[in-house]
Amino acid sequence: MPLPAWLCLCLCLCLCLCLCAAAGSPGDYRLTGLFPLHVPCTRFPRPHHSCPAPASPIAITPALHPLPPSPSPLPCTRFPHRHHPCPPLSSLNTALRSHSSAASFSNHFYCLAQTMRFALEEINNSSALLPNVTLGYDIHDTCSEPANLHATLRALVRKGGQEVEVLSSFLCYEPDVVAVIGPHSSQLALTTAPVLGLFLVPLISYEASLETLSLKRFYPSFLRTIPSDGQQVKAIFQLLQHFGWTWVVLLGSDDTYGRASSEALYTLLTTSDICVAYRSTIPANKDSSSPELHSLVRILTEARVNVTIVFSDAQSARSFFEVVVKRNVTGMVWVGSEDWVLDQAIWQVPGIQSIGSVIAMSVEKAESAMLERFESWKAAEEGAAAECAGSMEAGEGSEGSTQPNCTQCCTGCHWFTAAHSVYDAQSSFRVYSAVYAVAHGLHDLLGCASGMCSKGPVYPWQLLQKIKQVNFTLYKSHISFDASGDICQGYDIVMWNWSGPSWAFDVIGRFHVNPDRLSIDNDKLLWHTEDGQAPTSMCTEPCQPGERRLQTNRHRCCFNCVACPSGTFLNRSDLYSCQHCGAEEWAPERSEVCFNRTVEFLSWSGPMSWALLIPTALLMLLMAGLAVLFALNASTPVVKSAGGKMCFLMLGALACACSSLLGYFGEPTQHMCLLQHPVYVISLTIFLSCVATRSFQIVCIFKLNARWPALYEAWLRRRGPVLFVAASTLCQAALCVALEAAEPSVPHRNYGISAQRVLLECVPSSAVSQATTACTVLLSAVCFALSYAGKDLPASYNEAKCLTCSLLLHLAGSAVFLCTQDAFSGREQAAVQALSTLCTVAALLAGFFLPKAFVILLRPHRNTPEHFQEAIQRYTRRLAAA
Repeated sequence: MPLPAWLCLCLCLCLCLCLCAAAGSPGDYRLTGLFPLHVPCTRFPRPHHSCPAPASPIAITPALHPLPPSPSPLPCTRFPHRHHPCPPLSSLNTALRSHSSAASFSNHFYCLAQTMRFALEEINNSSALLPNVTLGYDIHDTCSEPANLHATLRALVRKGGQEVEVLSSFLCYEPDVVAVIGPHSSQLALTTAPVLGLFLVPLISYEASLETLSLKRFYPSFLRTIPSDGQQVKAIFQLLQHFGWTWVVLLGSDDTYGRASSEALYTLLTTSDICVAYRSTIPANKDSSSPELHSLVRILTEARVNVTIVFSDAQSARSFFEVVVKRNVTGMVWVGSEDWVLDQAIWQVPGIQSIGSVIAMSVEKAESAMLERFESWKAAEEGAAAECAGSMEAGEGSEGSTQPNCTQCCTGCHWFTAAHSVYDAQSSFRVYSAVYAVAHGLHDLLGCASGMCSKGPVYPWQLLQKIKQVNFTLYKSHISFDASGDICQGYDIVMWNWSGPSWAFDVIGRFHVNPDRLSIDNDKLLWHTEDGQAPTSMCTEPCQPGERRLQTNRHRCCFNCVACPSGTFLNRSDLYSCQHCGAEEWAPERSEVCFNRTVEFLSWSGPMSWALLIPTALLMLLMAGLAVLFALNASTPVVKSAGGKMCFLMLGALACACSSLLGYFGEPTQHMCLLQHPVYVISLTIFLSCVATRSFQIVCIFKLNARWPALYEAWLRRRGPVLFVAASTLCQAALCVALEAAEPSVPHRNYGISAQRVLLECVPSSAVSQATTACTVLLSAVCFALSYAGKDLPASYNEAKCLTCSLLLHLAGSAVFLCTQDAFSGREQAAVQALSTLCTVAALLAGFFLPKAFVILLRPHRNTPEHFQEAIQRYTRRLAAA
């Protein structure tokens, strides 16, 4: 497959650069280490070759693009050696020789390069890991992007050759090295990872944390032993949430690391309740005299924010904090990223202890056992270097003597071996883990489990699969990679501690991954504030419970507090709006929860219910007693004049009307609703129609029979009383059935009586209520008219006064109910309605039956045929006299 033109150009240009500082050691399989030993890097000559037209396959050979030869050994002045007489790190001095001052040399990355050598030597001396295999290495000084790309291409040279072939398939391509350790920065990794990804050469970075590098689609062979910035962003976000800091400043360095990480954190914060009051970039390559830095710090102080997040590299962070100290910014909380928080260059800034509290992320602490072994190995190295230097001085005294090739003997670089800082130790362990991850993958690929490795060709894609599957423990640290090539590790939460005579830090918590979880030990917190308490950082003080936030500007954290009205509540998931309670719920003003409404109905056990049930029961007993009394005296004139057998129908109708009261007690159901109104009006219709029939008969006998005798005879012959009662009852029943079918009387939940209560009641439809009431009113009027027409009849047959009184009581009870039903609510309203029914039944019973029972029981002399005959004769004489 033809190589893209841009990649061809890069290959041509970079292979024409002069060789950057490099060192190596032979072995069965080789690793490449990328470490920026110098800052800034030595300048490289410009390339002068042109790129040939691509072919398939493309081979970059020394004939077309000659690689610079390795530098010849030179007198050593700085570096310690590894072996006698000449250690393999032979070319590092060449790069150093071009620098007149040690100020451009990086102690930190020199320490990491030595860590790689230490790890490889441990593996080579191990009988358990790669027992009969020797690992070699190439270490390159990647102090610039050209140097980094040049070192990357050197790693891709075919094994045993001097060319890089670009083929359509790399399944059988075996480069000179099996894996690459590095580079140190995300910016350089964005260059190295795509190139090595084409060949599927494993690339394990120890400090490149950019989250974009986890995309396997673009960087298939990239892995790392440092957690990605995506995890760090989550950790900082949860840290802010833990302490309730919702009003923050976000600063990022002007590089790939700072820009990408601050952007990811800003995106996450905008979806939460945390607001960014001010967001900016720390200018790159500026010192403390820079006007831009002073302007940035001035804006920071004017923002009146107590928490500032600094996502920056160490170099930019140092310049920034120098300005912070100069401008006397104190008492703030600085949330830092792992790149600068433990860097010696930062905490050694004069006066930095006054800036406030520094809390930040840090990768896992290196195991002390590994550091002790590393220090022992360094001591042995220094001893070997001193011996080599002595042999060189002795050789100088003899002219023409053979001087050993001691390129790495270094008598003047004792300052390189200064004690490790915490930052160096952490980075060293990540390099150490990367080397061991390659070794474990190679151990599995070569089948070394039997105690003997099968040496053979190792293709990058094979080793890459094995490295992704490694799972081992290294000094109590678990080493494995997820599907994105990220190491499965979290962060330590560290806090600067200035309580002693010098700088120190405490591990106050931990951020765990899979699942993401933050834990903080509050006992270890040491806030550098006046009261020693955790500072707050918010635009507006939190609202009181039950008050919603009314946003006042573009920041959600700046708001006014407005109380939620009754019937609504504040859901903690949405603090900016009050939500309505459900129909079955209620809430007072300023509520955060809805309460269930109390369901009310007229229960069987309440005092009010007993006050109604006892009279009802007594009334039913009275009806039963009257029925027995009338049955025992059925042949007497009083019972016959009251209607005879029809009296029992009337008593039964009143009993049914009285039983309808039972529908008002207990939880309403559809059957209970039918028992209340329809049964009552049908029973009342039966009673009133019987009263009307009996009154009509008496009027006919005494007043109409003489004038129209045939009328009464026809009434009796055609069973008029039965037909009238049946017709009235059927009409009322048909009306109830039809209206109930159209609009059933069902239990109704009345929510309007109170906010806290819901009334469960039977509410008949207005049509049913109006139509049935009209029928009963019509029958009552007929009864009243017939009774009034017989007001001058004999006393034994004259019931006008009693019926009039009963009907008036019935109408008065109905009027009282209609006038007072709006004055009561809930159970009281149902009780009033039941009381109205009870009064109506009692009035009708008392007006019609009690006078007759009084005669039967207390005036028996009036319950004789002679007394009735005498009453009729007196009525006849009175009519004759008139």
